[in-house]
Amino acid sequence: MAHPLSSLTSGAISSPFTQLRKLLAGVPPGHERPIELTIGEPREAMPDFIQEKLNQATALYGKYPPIRGAEDARNAIAEWLTRRYSLPRASVDAEREVLMLSGSREGLFFACLPAVGRKEVQGQPAILMCNPYYSAYVAGAIAVGAEPVYLNATRATGFLPDLDEIAQDQALLARTVALFINSPSNPQGTVADRNYILRALELARAHDFMLFLDECYSEIYTEAAPIGGLEVAAATPDRFRNLIVFNSLSKRSNLPGLRSGFCAGDASFIEAYGEVRNMCAPTVPLPVQHASAAIWRDEGHVERSREAYREKFLIADRVLGDRYGYIRPAGGFCLWLDMSQFGGGAQAAVTLWQRAGVKVIPGSFLAQTGRDGTNPGADYVRVAMVQDAQTIQEALERTSSVLR
Repeated sequence: MAHPLSSLTSGAISSPFTQLRKLLAGVPPGHERPIELTIGEPREAMPDFIQEKLNQATALYGKYPPIRGAEDARNAIAEWLTRRYSLPRASVDAEREVLMLSGSREGLFFACLPAVGRKEVQGQPAILMCNPYYSAYVAGAIAVGAEPVYLNATRATGFLPDLDEIAQDQALLARTVALFINSPSNPQGTVADRNYILRALELARAHDFMLFLDECYSEIYTEAAPIGGLEVAAATPDRFRNLIVFNSLSKRSNLPGLRSGFCAGDASFIEAYGEVRNMCAPTVPLPVQHASAAIWRDEGHVERSREAYREKFLIADRVLGDRYGYIRPAGGFCLWLDMSQFGGGAQAAVTLWQRAGVKVIPGSFLAQTGRDGTNPGADYVRVAMVQDAQTIQEALERTSSVLR
């Protein structure tokens, strides 16, 4: 019998970028200036003081970093959460309810270990996840021997999983140890509202599983600031019980290479999670933590980035109109474009590369076949709006001219 990890080692489940390389292998770009819109790597200006902050703490490279994070870094995160979500003063305990991460990706992966360990189930544990999903969710589920259960997020469900449908499956919920929800969602850009988050939290508490809210795109929006999980949970009698939120400086502060993030929420889970991380997870170097504290305390560079994204989405509004089912997303920096009339996402991706030199990700590469037997990304492509405004305009104009 094959080990569950064979799905990763055999390539049955693989990175969307690996799949794209195979799809476009041998296909030359149809333009002398190819445009890359696949990787969600923000390219706006990073904070101008980061090098100074790293230099101030150079000597700390000689010390082992505390696994939970330095006190000042955790305090800065707790302060930011309080400001950002208008929480009561000192409502986030930096000592017990915040944990530093080496970027949110490894944090999301390793969180599956204590999630499985904290709940005894009959049969195979299940980890539920929004579909399309982030690769760390499924990798974490497979690594701990849990069944990854893909909850399709489609236009019909508001591009978020249908929680009422899941609530009817009592057998599944009995063996569920965690639920991953991404808000703002990647790639669709949907923001879960207060009622949705509360409903997910009620399910988690009723069936004693962990609700993992991936909020890494929370600071990229063109209109209203997305609501957060801690903001919703803080108004309930049980506060953060059964809830962990994840965030990082990668998207907010244009620092994907810094590898600095955090999780926050349920103190008892954070305690167990800290012990797991202390044995096997990467730590955040102390100079990086020193710089991170300053970055979480600065909002100027974040607003400048938001202004740049506003300009790019105005371009998308103008160039695309309502083609491909385009609606400006509520959060994040991706477009989720319906290519069903052009043979689906994979065929459209090949066409765009072959005829226009524009590289995008087929939506099916970001998802798996869900419980209803369909892949919710099959008709779509994801476009990452990370290039400069002029390049974005050219890419969208090429797209519109080829796919008419």
